[in-house]
Amino acid sequence: MDQGRHELRTEFPGAGTVLAIRSILGLRLDQPIPQVAVRLGTTRGTNALLEKGARTALITTKGFADALLIGNQDRPRLFDLAIRKPEPLFNAVIEVEERVDVEGGVLQEPDWDIVRQQLLDLRRSQRVESVAICLLHSYRFREHEERVADIAREVGFDEVSQSSDISQLIKFVSRGDTTVLDAYLQPVLRDYVASIRASLDAGTANKTTSANRSSLKVMTSSGGMVDAENFQGGDSILSGPAGGVVGFSRVAEQAGFPRSIGFDMGGTSTDVSRYDGHLELEFETQKAGVRIMTPVLAIETVAAGGGSICHFDGVKLVVGPESAGADPGPACYGRGGPLTVTDVNVFLGRVPVVEFPFPLDLNAVERRLDELCDEINSTLQSQSYTPIELASGFVEIANANMVRAIRRISIAKGYDPANYVLVTFGGAGGQHACAIARALGMRQILIHPYAGVLSAYGIGMADVRRHREVSVLKRLTPEPLRDLEEVFNDLATAAIGDVIREEVPSDRIGEPLHSLDLRYEGIEASINIPEPDKGDYASAYESLHEQMFGYRRSGRPIEIVAARVEVIGSTPSFTGKEDETHRRLLQPTMTTNMVCDGKEQAVGLYHRCDLRAGDEIEGPAILCEPTSTVVIDPDFTAKITGRGDILLTKSQSKMNESADALSLAETQGEPDPVLLEIFNNLFASIAEQMGVTLQKTSVSTNVKERLDFSCAVFDAPGGLVVNAPHIPVHLGAMGETVRHVIADNPDISPGDVFVTNDPYRGGSHLPDVTVVTPVHDSHGQLLFFTASR
Repeated sequence: MDQGRHELRTEFPGAGTVLAIRSILGLRLDQPIPQVAVRLGTTRGTNALLEKGARTALITTKGFADALLIGNQDRPRLFDLAIRKPEPLFNAVIEVEERVDVEGGVLQEPDWDIVRQQLLDLRRSQRVESVAICLLHSYRFREHEERVADIAREVGFDEVSQSSDISQLIKFVSRGDTTVLDAYLQPVLRDYVASIRASLDAGTANKTTSANRSSLKVMTSSGGMVDAENFQGGDSILSGPAGGVVGFSRVAEQAGFPRSIGFDMGGTSTDVSRYDGHLELEFETQKAGVRIMTPVLAIETVAAGGGSICHFDGVKLVVGPESAGADPGPACYGRGGPLTVTDVNVFLGRVPVVEFPFPLDLNAVERRLDELCDEINSTLQSQSYTPIELASGFVEIANANMVRAIRRISIAKGYDPANYVLVTFGGAGGQHACAIARALGMRQILIHPYAGVLSAYGIGMADVRRHREVSVLKRLTPEPLRDLEEVFNDLATAAIGDVIREEVPSDRIGEPLHSLDLRYEGIEASINIPEPDKGDYASAYESLHEQMFGYRRSGRPIEIVAARVEVIGSTPSFTGKEDETHRRLLQPTMTTNMVCDGKEQAVGLYHRCDLRAGDEIEGPAILCEPTSTVVIDPDFTAKITGRGDILLTKSQSKMNESADALSLAETQGEPDPVLLEIFNNLFASIAEQMGVTLQKTSVSTNVKERLDFSCAVFDAPGGLVVNAPHIPVHLGAMGETVRHVIADNPDISPGDVFVTNDPYRGGSHLPDVTVVTPVHDSHGQLLFFTASR
């Protein structure tokens, strides 16, 4: 089998998938695969983006050859002293002498003979495998792109991507980036799909009849399935984690929770997302440094997983973003790996050693912890760490990183996580779920029997989804809304046709879902508003704007940016029967040692196969499942539901752990390296979110496009606590401004806000306006300041 695996891997790109199919069906390498239905989530596109895709050429309007290189001039790592610009995905550029105006009127028709010669020269002189076509204003007028695509195919290019097919929306740079991405990945994905298809069809008698062929569908980044032959590069970036989003949302609904937050912790990273009765989508985002302008699931990823490396940077403890990977892996694997989150969980007894399928090297973990303790204790003279304290600190920091990600998809968007159930999955999620829920004020945690493989389970339940959109760019008034009815009908007809081509029966195709992207006039960022019950889009927009940003702009006109339609072809749901529950409070028959609240103690050790519906387990305890380990903290109780889920419920007796951390921080004379990192992350997330809110709600071109702003948090005397990575010259002088405001205004009351541009009081020059906002507690005590320049 090992030899066969090696041969398969070296022969074709889909070998691992085919080998898994053979393993499941119990087939030898020389046996043909019978007719099967395969649903696949793949990271093939993501890996190609990070490593190497196809040699791609960009074809664009004359004068815009460097537009994608310039981008939108954002500076993602402004404080880096050595700026490393990402390499472009295209290898060559052809400029077509054509021009279309903003309304779609042709100003200059291309000389098509010259275009043909340009493409012939490209074909002969460059080793180009794929072509990306993005012409100016093609979202209004697509004929030029279509003609260029036809000529490209005529001269021999097999892979051609055109922006008017991928997105019919304004924003040349984002549309161009997405088109280049699609072209860059398309040949890689085509080879991948073709290799799997060839293996599946090898055992089919009549390959030409679809009824006799195996079904092969792939998960897209928007959470829907598509026939493998229609799988596009732009759809592939979140193909892997998308299954987890579908999975956690479905199992939560089946368990009676309409609102849920998914927490998928794996070996390298953690993915989190929110579900409110519908899959939340982002219509323009950035992944792996590339702007994407197609619908993708709103998934927040943080570099905190079981393999995240734990170290000391000389001032504070740090977890990630580097990962030990599969080779050499964590230190406990005995292959010389670094200290990781998995190691500290093993050391603390949160993962029972006896349950591992292979022996662990505990001595290696202890050595690395001892070495770190010596380093910290010698560097910070007032600190004296023990290995248990150090390991516990690393777990707290990892938890804080993951809590920060969940805050970004909930609190930062106006949603209280306390109103949601936390659905944890992935191999490592169960070890951290209780601490994550406690920090966020969430009372219940749901763990499905297939939590360790919930992404695959979600792929099995995923629907076929198709999206269509068109730019509108008109003021929201009754007349444009009436005109949009015909637009919606055209989009729905096209989307329904896409679903029908996926061989979905008509009785499983739902009503088209309409939505509008809206924004206040003058603002760059839009909000997608599903069609309200009474059709009052303006009221729905202003309500959601207030929820997200805290205010409305009454009387300001609202603009329709785009109209969207989604059509869903549903997949038949499969739900097992619900067993009758009989309450039984279990007492442990086995125990294991685990560190709780800094002290090692014996806790109950339970196995999933021994439990039945209605069983309850009081924490602290450990519950071992076939694909994961669940740590039940002291203030939680676990119950096995009739569906086989584990439902963890937090008792009301304990205060939020963050309050304890605050009081501990106040009593320390010298900064504690654990708390320093935790509070650094907490405060930094506040400053970063200030910047995001400012950018998304600003009318100023300098702010919304040039990003000429800075945000920071200051303590009560005006000392800088933390700043987001914004303009250094702003941040260097902003503290002076805050301290002058304090000196000039001895009586600062709740609700006061100060606006200044005085260059003699910390300002840099007159156009720089600084807004200083004091923050008081409920008793009127001044706590700190926020400032934006």
